Amino acid sequence: MNFGIAIEALKQGKRVRREGWNGKGMFLFLLPAATVPTRAIYDPTLRSVIEQEVGGESFEALGSIRMFTADKKILTGWLASQTDMLSEDWIILDN
Repeated sequence: MNFGIAIEALKQGKRVRREGWNGKGMFLFLLPAATVPTRAIYDPTLRSVIEQEVGGESFEALGSIRMFTADKKILTGWLASQTDMLSEDWIILDN
């Protein structure tokens, strides 16, 4: 499957990965755009920026593609390499 189909699967809430990735258990998922209540932000630095620059009870968060890594961590803002974009070995993990 190509990268375009993998992106469409992400938009449908599915997880995807490449067969060519060496890391065991790695996959991508989409955290969609959302309106987030400011009170839900516990990181003091981020909350300070939001309060000072945005203000109000909530703010708009853009969507992002995230990776679940081989060492069981979340990578926010995963970026595709040229190889990833041109590969035909993408698979959907969810039906």
